Amino acid sequence: MKSRTSPPPKGKSPSQEIDAIIKSHDDWRGEKLSLLRALIKKADPGLVEEVKWKKPSNPMGVPVWSHDGIICIGEALKNAVRLTFPKGAQMKDPKKLFNTRLDSNTVRAINIHENDSINDVALKNLIREAVTLNQTKGKTV
Repeated sequence: MKSRTSPPPKGKSPSQEIDAIIKSHDDWRGEKLSLLRALIKKADPGLVEEVKWKKPSNPMGVPVWSHDGIICIGEALKNAVRLTFPKGAQMKDPKKLFNTRLDSNTVRAINIHENDSINDVALKNLIREAVTLNQTKGKTV
């Protein structure tokens, strides 16, 4: 599994930076992250792509998808690609996509491994639910 850590050139848009992050993982992780990104964007055309948390140990940063707050964060780990949902503990997960960070009071995450299939419909529903949670924060329901 190869992974390059050189930062993208200055002046790139967040979408171009995410393109570079995906390309930096020139193995199955880049392919999965690209597929997940496409599903996330299809689930909510109003989302915003961002790159956050750039630091010396991760100069390229981390892809973040937001709509009235963070929806989810994408990371390529050593043996998985992880989507982390900051408000995951508040979300319904009828298809049991969440498979890690299950003990957290706030966060839930999905680890996708090389040969795992992705339930497109269930993932899109989670994305939409995260958007709804962001839009109803502070409002009485």
